[in-house]
Amino acid sequence: MLNKTKRLFTSLLPVDPDRTGACNRCGACCKLPYPCPFLRFDDEGLSSCAVYAIRPPSCRKYPRVASEQLTPQQCGYSFAAVDEGVTDGIGLDPLTDPL
Repeated sequence: MLNKTKRLFTSLLPVDPDRTGACNRCGACCKLPYPCPFLRFDDEGLSSCAVYAIRPPSCRKYPRVASEQLTPQQCGYSFAAVDEGVTDGIGLDPLTDPL
């Protein structure tokens, strides 16, 4: 619950300018920490949001920074600084330090 609350408040901050890529509609982020009731899948297995136009900031901006990305293997977004082995702005290595 603490991580969910932290994600809610940090979602009001800007997205890291080093974030690249795009949503690949895997739906992995919509299952954190439990499946979203608005998550839908089409016949091809691609996810969509039933309330996409009014989704909360934490959904709009995921992953906002590398240290908050909990689904790097599935997600279509990546961060240039992580690819170069740089830690995030608070000194955490997003690949080894949990949230």
